[in-house]
Amino acid sequence: MLRQYELVDRVLEYDPDADEALLNRAYVFSVNAHGTQKRASGDPYFSHPIEVAGILTELHLDDETIATAILHDTVEDTVATSDQIRQVFGDNVARLVDGVTKLSKIEAQTESERAAENLRKFLLAMSGDIRVLLVKLADRLHNMRTLHFIKNPDKRKRIARETMDIYAPLAERIGMYEFMKEMQTLAFAQLEPEAYESITRRLEQLKTGGGDRIAKIASGLTLLLSRHGVDVEVMGREKHPYSIWRKMQERHISFEQLSDIMAFRAIVKTEEDCYTALGHIHRRWPMVPGRFKDYISTPKRNGYRSLHTSVIHAENQRVEIQIRTEEMHAEAEFGLAAHWAYKQGARVSPQTQHSWIADLVEILDTAGSPEELLEHTRIAMYQDRIFAFTPKGELIQLPKGATPIDFAYAVHTDLGDQAVGAKVNGRVVPLRTPIENGDQVQVLRSKAQTPQPNWLGFAITGKALAAIRRHLRGVEREQTIALGRKLYDDIVARLPAPLGSDAVSHALTRLKLIDEAALMQAIARRTLTDAQVMEALMPGSAGADVAHAPPQSSAISIDGLAPGVAYQLGECCNAVPGDRIVGLRRPDASIEVHRIDCPTLTELADRSDDETDWLDVQWGNETEGATARIAVEVKNEPGALGVLATIIGQHKANIINLRLDTRDTQFHTNVIDVEVHDAHQLMRLLAALRAADAVNAAERV
Repeated sequence: MLRQYELVDRVLEYDPDADEALLNRAYVFSVNAHGTQKRASGDPYFSHPIEVAGILTELHLDDETIATAILHDTVEDTVATSDQIRQVFGDNVARLVDGVTKLSKIEAQTESERAAENLRKFLLAMSGDIRVLLVKLADRLHNMRTLHFIKNPDKRKRIARETMDIYAPLAERIGMYEFMKEMQTLAFAQLEPEAYESITRRLEQLKTGGGDRIAKIASGLTLLLSRHGVDVEVMGREKHPYSIWRKMQERHISFEQLSDIMAFRAIVKTEEDCYTALGHIHRRWPMVPGRFKDYISTPKRNGYRSLHTSVIHAENQRVEIQIRTEEMHAEAEFGLAAHWAYKQGARVSPQTQHSWIADLVEILDTAGSPEELLEHTRIAMYQDRIFAFTPKGELIQLPKGATPIDFAYAVHTDLGDQAVGAKVNGRVVPLRTPIENGDQVQVLRSKAQTPQPNWLGFAITGKALAAIRRHLRGVEREQTIALGRKLYDDIVARLPAPLGSDAVSHALTRLKLIDEAALMQAIARRTLTDAQVMEALMPGSAGADVAHAPPQSSAISIDGLAPGVAYQLGECCNAVPGDRIVGLRRPDASIEVHRIDCPTLTELADRSDDETDWLDVQWGNETEGATARIAVEVKNEPGALGVLATIIGQHKANIINLRLDTRDTQFHTNVIDVEVHDAHQLMRLLAALRAADAVNAAERV
């Protein structure tokens, strides 16, 4: 563990103007706060935050970030409070410590909710100050370095999986490739120990058998470029085990079939030297087609710049070479952290937020569920990128497989909402057309356009998917409220007296609803019965209209079963009185009742191994009704849902549940569960629906 003076000296070495007193106070405060706490390794707990701070000194980060690293676990794991941190260390350090603390708190929720909430806090905290992320990544890196001390193998695997899924990609997204590689290697050793052991053993064998092959190739590159006047430093290495394993999985090849396991970096003085060196390398050795990438003219989204090429070296050996300047190399190793490093007597911080972080923060406001949040953020962080251009030449980076709708939302949310088509390289194409690297894309828009449900079938970016789903949820909410309003008017019409001016507000209080919109949605979704709404609006009125209240359960009798035998109606076909039915006695003795044309029966009849008994049953005389499911395709026009509700009400049927299934510019399909007395009533209802101008089709599901 670093001693106090060693840590402070490290910072002063690259930042002579650092606040030495701040660092000393933080060191002493952390040691005292953690006291006798121990880590799984048996070391004092305060050794962990000190080592995290040490990792960040290697990046030459400012004194506030180092102090935050030293203090990052005090609020969560000791009796220290945020107010104490603020009083002793000031507002900036307190804010940063609070941000890191929030990232570490995982509430007792379901697995997906816990992961989503943790990620939500993570993104919000790092969007406020990226130093929060830098501290958290260093914290996770040190935890991975000491992961082997944890005795529980399941816990080790869980931490390793979280590192591989969340933290390593985040490190890559901000350009901290050394952090990413070490995290991936350590996580890989836990998740795939046999593969890790096999690859590392073979790499060691290559080193032993190949002698100083890497040194020879590096020396040859240096000699070649120096002869042509290029001042260069060449470094060579084998690719790390996880990178090799991933290529083996992607290409479905063995270790022996891999030909590019060596990578070299040529560090030159100027950008012009990068291209000069590239030319000499390509003249000396054949280039591998399709393996050249120019990240200098078109940097990666995280700001990474370099030239990448692969050549066929001696003995048909593929060799990957990266060519960059010293400044590019520093940014490639430490990414966004390089912007926070102490430079020439000033602390330099980025004034502009990385666009991908801004996109993720926007997704936070639009995700409808924990699962959506996780899906969209992982899409935004993990997918490989392509480059496309606006008509004005602005570079837009997108995931592979992106379409013009993704491009439109990447430019601006309003442009995505109003997109009707696109021109790719001057040719009009549908919105579902995949964009290729280097395409020029012009989005065609119309103010009359709105996001369409079928866009979800070909949009792939998290930002686009989140925006489309947000709009569709709003449309569905409006339609549900409209239907609820129609049903509400019918309920009010049955009340024994006119409503008072405060009746609705009192009803909302009794039903514990926030506003009228929530009431209308509850009525439309049948989470409230008519009787409950009447009673809330006018206490004592429900008894006057009992006949209209929907029954809580259907009393359906079935002849052909022994008295008292329990059964259930099959949800696959929703049989109602009047349908021809058959009973099925399952091997577990349960009995199901199905329509005679139910697909379940056909499936069972085709199976020779089925042990189900078929029972001859029919409807009894004491039937009060049952629930049927219908699909109604209505025109996408104002009042259509009102017509639907009116027809159903006129035929004495009761809406139990309504769900918007599909929607496009002309029609939308609603799946409705209706309570009817028998099949004859249902047939009359379907006929009336089909006869309505607003209805295009109505079928029983």
